[in-house]
Amino acid sequence: MPVPGLVSPAAAATRDRITIVGSSTVYPFSALVAKHFAKAGPFSLPDVQSTSTAEGIRLFCAGAGGTTPDIANASRPITDAERANCAQNGVRRIAGVRIGYDSLVLANAVGTVSFNVSLGQLWQATAAFVPVGGRLVPNPYRSWHDIDPALPDRPIRLIGPAPGHGTRDAFVEMVMVPGCRAAVAALGGRHEDSAASCTDFRRDGGWTDVDNMELILGMLAGNHEAMGILTYSYTEQFGNRIHAATIDGITPSRVTIPSGIYPMSRPLLIYVKEAHLGTVTGLADYVAEFLSFCAAGAHGYLADEGLVPLPVSELLAQRAAAARLQR
Repeated sequence: MPVPGLVSPAAAATRDRITIVGSSTVYPFSALVAKHFAKAGPFSLPDVQSTSTAEGIRLFCAGAGGTTPDIANASRPITDAERANCAQNGVRRIAGVRIGYDSLVLANAVGTVSFNVSLGQLWQATAAFVPVGGRLVPNPYRSWHDIDPALPDRPIRLIGPAPGHGTRDAFVEMVMVPGCRAAVAALGGRHEDSAASCTDFRRDGGWTDVDNMELILGMLAGNHEAMGILTYSYTEQFGNRIHAATIDGITPSRVTIPSGIYPMSRPLLIYVKEAHLGTVTGLADYVAEFLSFCAAGAHGYLADEGLVPLPVSELLAQRAAAARLQR
């Protein structure tokens, strides 16, 4: 029986092809870097697979050596529980590299009037239970106008990523949890009126889970009353099809996202299995290409693909961290 944490001689053999798994948001950037990486040097084209952040990290943490992934793409930071799982399976040295920014947007079809909502109002539209009359009750809101008379009288039809997507996790962290905490505080710190967590998503038709993020584009085109939770990169790539609402009065942009002014911005990351640096040909070089000025710079090819570039000081810091992987 194999001993956890030990790598067999076969597993330690050099492998010529890098394996990358994880976030569907990071996937197009990672795949584009893979093409440039293979064209520019004597390296095989990396195998880049789009799963989800959670599934990618699970595969990445399954062990070291052999056919286990070398890189996990992530649209959120790795959790303590995931790190513990990695360590239990012998993956103890993980290099986290920030490759740029993205953000969540509340989008609808071009030709449909957009409007401003607060994070709290977005939570009220999404949550399974909301405070009404001093207690948490099943969400009664059917129209945005029901939440606030200043909002339009349009049905609440939200479409967003299903559980497992990093984008879903980011939405929970940035919208659901703060909304939940504010609601609980308003109730005096108690929410025993509901047996379910106030971070649960409504299941009455007001919210629809979607496994494939790109399907949201088609669903928005087919229902102009619907609004979708997507990432900013989609608004850049498909600006002729969708546009974004303002959140708390702020428009998502390449200025407001990396500065943190836009309230639903987030970093994008790749996690590198350091135990594979000596056995997987070109692994450190791939990371270096990802953070090259040609790729990740303000006018790099990843910006053309929709990635919001790191500010120069951050990019230099990440490049220095990547350089240490080559030593």
